[in-house]
Amino acid sequence: MSQSSQETRPVAGIDPRGPRVGAALTAVLLAVVLVVQGLATDRRPVALIVLAVVVAGFALGAAGGVGRTWQSAVYRSLVAPRLSPPRELEDPRPPTFAQLVGLVITAAGLLLGVVGVPYAVLVAAALAFVAAFLNAAFGLCLGCELYTVLVRLRGRTRPAG
Repeated sequence: MSQSSQETRPVAGIDPRGPRVGAALTAVLLAVVLVVQGLATDRRPVALIVLAVVVAGFALGAAGGVGRTWQSAVYRSLVAPRLSPPRELEDPRPPTFAQLVGLVITAAGLLLGVVGVPYAVLVAAALAFVAAFLNAAFGLCLGCELYTVLVRLRGRTRPAG
């Protein structure tokens, strides 16, 4: 199958409200990391543990798709049954890519924090928090936007013919 036919084949859609709820849950955990990290140094291991939970969630989403995260399970079991069906479905590839971006940022912060790099956890959690908050509150998925830009750039760099 050629590259272009792979890109045009239909992709099963997801309820776009699910990733927003997942982003809200992630933002809450990241806010906890930020608050705990700012407290006394004896509480910083708690921040690392909570950040590790966030990293694990991103790893699930990056590896198995956004629908395989624990946040998605919360959405499907507690939120979705109380809502009407979505008006339209969303391509799962951009939110899955966003999970990978979140994984890279938070895993780097976690690893650097574990080895004692000052402010690594704080910076990584702050960056991820901003992205999660923007998605949850406004539906602006920075990782999804990056995915779109990269797909467009990839299309422009193809050889002619």
